Amino acid sequence: MAAAGAACAAALVALTAVPAQAHAPAGRPAPHWQLKDTGAPDVRFRGLAAVGRDTAWVAGTGGTVLRTTDGGGTWRDVSPPGAEDLQFRDVEAFDARHAVVLAIGEGEASRVYRTDDGGGTWTESFRNTDTRAFYDCLTFFDRRHGLALSDPVDGKFRVLSTGDGGRSWSVLPDAGMPAALEGEAGFAASGQCLVASGPRDVWLATGGAAHARVLRSADRGLTWTAAATPVPAGDPARGVFALAFRDRAHGLAVGGDYRADQPSPRAAATTADGGRTWRPAATPPPAYRSGVAWLPHSRVAALAVGPTGTDLTTDGGRTWRALDTGSYDTVDCAPDPVCWAAGEHGRVARLKR
Repeated sequence: MAAAGAACAAALVALTAVPAQAHAPAGRPAPHWQLKDTGAPDVRFRGLAAVGRDTAWVAGTGGTVLRTTDGGGTWRDVSPPGAEDLQFRDVEAFDARHAVVLAIGEGEASRVYRTDDGGGTWTESFRNTDTRAFYDCLTFFDRRHGLALSDPVDGKFRVLSTGDGGRSWSVLPDAGMPAALEGEAGFAASGQCLVASGPRDVWLATGGAAHARVLRSADRGLTWTAAATPVPAGDPARGVFALAFRDRAHGLAVGGDYRADQPSPRAAATTADGGRTWRPAATPPPAYRSGVAWLPHSRVAALAVGPTGTDLTTDGGRTWRALDTGSYDTVDCAPDPVCWAAGEHGRVARLKR
């Protein structure tokens, strides 16, 4: 099975080496995003969990959660009852039945819900009662252990922890968290400002301050170290918006300035030492990017998405080139291998190759 997966991934990388406007050999169409009709044109989906080729979850505005189990042919509205006023920005799914979603916002607008029956029923497992906190992202190390990130409270980022799959949450002590910079915060743009790799390593991305930083923990959020990145910051609209790690050493950071009328130079960076140091991409994406994901089973290929398009790297993030011009906010890939993307106007797509 592993050999078959690697072979499929190699074929995907080979196909994605063809520019979006070109065609693959022997008249085969180049890989592209194939839109799936969600029936929700008024929803912006910033939360996405790619379980596999057939199963994916999306979460977005208006308290909306959708799930497909047939590759996007049909979508079931599995939104939690009474959540119409909430803004879901992250969803982490373990399979077709078990998922956790995060609603963002000040005070009680930040909430976590969990389902064990495919969205048939939901349990609210956390509601923020601190008006100073604003939760942005979720991540899980495995089916039981996970974290949720809030913007700084009392000068430090706040982190929630669960050890039972999201059924209960507790605030971690902040003694091991470095002080936040003035104006520093996370971006709830794609559910990728907090990401994990392996059983204990986790990274969080920041912006808004003088420097865009990535903070790393190797003990599930108890202690952290901070590193500056070359991604421009210095403004509340600029910084690192998304991270992806293919292992505990090799990672990608993307971001920029989310305002449409502002340029986003140096909007991507790479690390090969677990986030201790970051290098700018030699040829970054041409504009702001809010989501990034490694292609399954690949050590060199990844996708970055944003409102103005999708970019591909086949050299570990050093250079990026355009693959598609459609608008997407987030991207996620599953081992089968398959990649999904989601964004505004109910847009959800699966990469067709």
